[in-house]
Amino acid sequence: MKPVLALVGRPNVGKSTLFNRLTKTRDAIVADYAGLTRDRHYGNAKIGKHEFIVIDTGGFEPDAQDGIYKEMARQTQQAVAEADVVVFVVDARAGISAQDHDIANYLRRLGKITLLVANKAEGMQEGAQLVEFYELGLGEVLPVSASHGQGIRSMVEMALEPLHLAEPEDDSEAVPDGTIQLAVAGRPNVGKSTLINAWLGEERLVAFDLPGTTRDAISVPFERNGQKFELIDTAGLRRKGKVFEAVEKFSVVKTLQAIESSNVVLLLLDATQGVTDQDAHIAGYILESGRAVVLAVNKWDAVDSYERELLMRSIETRLAFLKFATMHFISARKRQGLGPLWGAVTNAYKAAMCKMTTPVLTRLLLEATQFQSPKRAGMFRPKLRYAHQGGMNPPIIVVHGNSLEHVTDAYKRYLEGRFRKAFSLEGTPLRIEMKTSHNPYNDKDN
Repeated sequence: MKPVLALVGRPNVGKSTLFNRLTKTRDAIVADYAGLTRDRHYGNAKIGKHEFIVIDTGGFEPDAQDGIYKEMARQTQQAVAEADVVVFVVDARAGISAQDHDIANYLRRLGKITLLVANKAEGMQEGAQLVEFYELGLGEVLPVSASHGQGIRSMVEMALEPLHLAEPEDDSEAVPDGTIQLAVAGRPNVGKSTLINAWLGEERLVAFDLPGTTRDAISVPFERNGQKFELIDTAGLRRKGKVFEAVEKFSVVKTLQAIESSNVVLLLLDATQGVTDQDAHIAGYILESGRAVVLAVNKWDAVDSYERELLMRSIETRLAFLKFATMHFISARKRQGLGPLWGAVTNAYKAAMCKMTTPVLTRLLLEATQFQSPKRAGMFRPKLRYAHQGGMNPPIIVVHGNSLEHVTDAYKRYLEGRFRKAFSLEGTPLRIEMKTSHNPYNDKDN
């Protein structure tokens, strides 16, 4: 599982700038969950060999009693609970404040691994101007500049060092060959636990628990018709008497990590509530992760024909980027429509792991260009010469040729459709990469 870093601090200290720097994009918010407040954002980050999940939070006031500040404080507290390491961000130029003291006192009481980071420290002399932050009692102060990228790599290394992260294990040893790792994802109360119990036929598994933090994904191995599955549950299968906090009922980090660990994701929607922002963000993260996906609309028996029509329109518009996924209408409580899900999951897995030979890909590519050539760009027309497979889960097709930087997105979608039809790639995203051949004469003098 990827480690989790939570960025915490008072308003306007540069947490969002640091978040964007870590995720290497201005549009790095991969999960803006309206149900958990807009000020709590999740993103994937990688610096050097370190991969981790980073959480951006709103301005933190631990003792807020009412209003939006109390809600923001509650969400920040949940982010801290989910995190392996808390990065406490202060403003090196504004200096220490009473609110910084309140946050430091809260973090000390929790006993979480905490790294104190002084942002906006560009051009400042180290030591003298940071001395006052040592009175927060959180150890060494690390100066960084999120806007200029100074000290970011050192910050990540220092944050992750106490976790003593081991080298990633070989997946082939962790999971037997041919075993489909299936994650069940969705918003709270869409029926994930009910669906899992209906599949397994054992209500007692609601009490299934694992030691560790609330983020731990619960894996349940089982077999159906000779096919082995490893079910990665994101519903939090815990005894009802053990669930006290909202973060225990639904951990965003837990869902993101389960998606990363899976081959196929079953995205469960609630027919009675339609497609919400939260559904769309989870779907977007699944697509970004490149995982095969099957859509299942639960509680289909609880809506009438008019509500079904509205729901279908909502799915077509808000989840249009998942057109490649098959959709099923089920009732987990009544165990209706569950059988076809297994076939869809298996087919999606086979599509994600499909092997495509270079001769066949090249033949399909040339046939596609003969039927419809790419648009000319100025004096040149992109020349697509051959293609080969660059990866699986998701399938990646690498196209080589000349002037491929001018190939339009529309033409890429056209090629994707041709490849999908030829290889029956249903239920998995397909990525097409263009690589332009190097002209050796460009480096020579005329």
